[in-house]
Formats: sequence, C-alpha cells, structure tokens
Amino acid sequence: MKKTTFLPEFLKELILPAALGASLPLAWLLLLILTKEDLFESWMYYPLTIIPIGGAIGGAFFYLMGFHWFSEGKSKLIAIIFSTILYFVCLWFSAVTAFAITGHWN
Repeated sequence: MKKTTFLPEFLKELILPAALGASLPLAWLLLLILTKEDLFESWMYYPLTIIPIGGAIGGAFFYLMGFHWFSEGKSKLIAIIFSTILYFVCLWFSAVTAFAITGHWN
C-alpha cells in the first residue's frame, strides 16, 4: 500500500493543475475583454489577477482530492465530483471578491 501524505512529495506536482485551473478563467476573461469595444481600463486588473488565483487554488485542490488523497475506487469518483463543484465555488467566490473590490458587483 502506498504511503499517503497530506501534500505530494514534490510541490512541483501542484504547478500543472494550478496552472490549468487558472488558465480557464483567464482565457474567458481575456476573451470577454478583447471582444468588448471599449478600451482596457485599469479596474480590470483586479479581476484578471484575483479570479485566476481562485482557479489555481481550485485546480490544485481538484488534483489533491482526485489523484493524491483519494486515488482509487468509488471514493475517487466522489472526490472528483466534490472537487469539481468546489472548483466552481472558488471561481464564483473569487469573482465576487474581485468585482466587489472594484465596485462592479451590482
């Protein structure tokens, strides 16, 4: 049986899931900003940094739940479903935080 620790042996294993988790919301935000006819404004820096950070945290948690902590059986399926839901909650929470800071949440 494999000895499981709380974090992976090498923290470099978390870089790829965190980068993948951050790239999805960053791509969507850049698409929305680039297709908008107005110019880029300075308040947009907050959502462009805070929301991908939430995605990176969610992506790292998804990796830890589905592939490190619960790596086999039904528990892996439940962990993946739970961590997918939590990934979107992290994105939502970071979006609320970013737009509340800039005053655009109304």
